[in-house]
Amino acid sequence: MVRFGIIGTNWITERFLQAGRTVEGFEAAAVCSRALERAEAYAAQHGVPHRFASVEDMAASGTVDAVYIASPNALHAEQAIRCLDLGLHVLCEKPLASNEFEAAAMIEAAKRNGALLMEAMKTTFLPNFEAIRDNLHRVGKVRRVNASYNQYSSRYDAYRAGTVLNAFDPTLSNGALMDLGVYCIYPIVRMFGAPKSVKANGVMLESGVDGAGSLLLQYEGMEAVVAYSKITHSTVPCEIQGEDGNLVFDKMSEPETVEWRNRRGEAETLTRPQSEHTMRYEIEAFMELVRRGATESPVNSHEVSLATIRIMDEARRQMGLVYPADRNRP
Repeated sequence: MVRFGIIGTNWITERFLQAGRTVEGFEAAAVCSRALERAEAYAAQHGVPHRFASVEDMAASGTVDAVYIASPNALHAEQAIRCLDLGLHVLCEKPLASNEFEAAAMIEAAKRNGALLMEAMKTTFLPNFEAIRDNLHRVGKVRRVNASYNQYSSRYDAYRAGTVLNAFDPTLSNGALMDLGVYCIYPIVRMFGAPKSVKANGVMLESGVDGAGSLLLQYEGMEAVVAYSKITHSTVPCEIQGEDGNLVFDKMSEPETVEWRNRRGEAETLTRPQSEHTMRYEIEAFMELVRRGATESPVNSHEVSLATIRIMDEARRQMGLVYPADRNRP
């Protein structure tokens, strides 16, 4: 049994709970919120037995082994470091932090305390992502990756009407790159490592965050083209192009269909069975690491998290996208 404390009360924590309850040994033990009334209401709604107004009280209670952090991006580092220093393992929603400085401090806290810190990027644990990686050799020498995640945000309607919700608030380290672009960048880094160079463009909104953007990641002999948006929508598939064939899949964040194609027009379906509760695979992996006493995931490693946040830091620098959290960097 791994007992989880939940930090954050929103739609993604509901998905987490739904997925976790399909995993043997998962227990939702506590909810933590600075507003105790909110924690109590959320815990009662979802059948979670314990509620706390502080991480310190939750850790001291002895009711949890690990925490799942799904608070706004700007709070990830502070909350994760406090949890790690209190001896709790941490599964932290993507992006891991606001910037590289914060991410490095989180990783240092994990090492200092011998605790597990893993970024909750579900994509890299999905059976269909594994299908892509397992068949990568079939395309021959990779020359280009086309990765996109363009999903019109329901919160953008409110923005257009004059109300800036969390998704478009720079004080929370939000915006399209952090919310959607990361789903393209992280899997690319997992497959191909850190790029040699980054070129970025962004469509900036008046609130101070990006509504859409694109990145060109340059590798030795290949490039990765990333397009993301919260202000437009697209159903264009993603593709890995090689000299001997292509891998085509429907979505970068959550591939549901995967196909291999060659230049002669021949195609083969590579799609694997995959749970509708797509977060369950990262939860299973995290729980197994906790049981083994591991302090780092070999899949969602600290190295992958740092390489990803460095790319996003550089992209933001080129776009002129600055967060209040950046002021804490040396």
